[in-house]
Amino acid sequence: MILYLHGFRSSPLSMKARLTGERMAQLGRSADFICPQLPASPKLAMELAFGLVAGVPAAALTIVGSSLGGYYATWMAEQLGCRAVVLNPAVVPMLDLDQHVGVSTAYHSDQPFEFKREYIEELRALAVPRVTQPARYFLIACTGDEVLDYRDMVAHYAGAKQKVVPGSDHAISEYADYLGEVLEFCGIAGDIR
Repeated sequence: MILYLHGFRSSPLSMKARLTGERMAQLGRSADFICPQLPASPKLAMELAFGLVAGVPAAALTIVGSSLGGYYATWMAEQLGCRAVVLNPAVVPMLDLDQHVGVSTAYHSDQPFEFKREYIEELRALAVPRVTQPARYFLIACTGDEVLDYRDMVAHYAGAKQKVVPGSDHAISEYADYLGEVLEFCGIAGDIR
């Protein structure tokens, strides 16, 4: 099973979430792909995510997270003992997201998105200073990420399987090229190229 966690102000309509869900459908595995719309509150986002995978054995679960979703995926993988694929993950989002406190709009829609100051503390409670079992992680980091520094990602996931992509961007525009490798790490057989 794959639980996909989107990034800040994003949604299940993000390019990477859609491509992953479409590939799972092509493989006849739609029922094994979950991609919820996460609330702005990190605490509520984690309650929702943990609820969706309650009862799923750690060996059968991989959490794929992009940007802030990568931060969440790391916290969940540490708690559950499952695998995680982190795509240009936020490493210390408390520093970057303080400037986003207030009301804006979500990506992919015109829905209002409110990020409250108390959410910074909720994020701090989910910090993982060091991953305990790097072999359970697969990092894809782009050197051209315009939002986050790939070097922080590489250092934080030291010892993990890593694909450092020269150039590209925060969205990983050529994600389709890496999807087979992502699914293989997730234990999904029968990749369609």
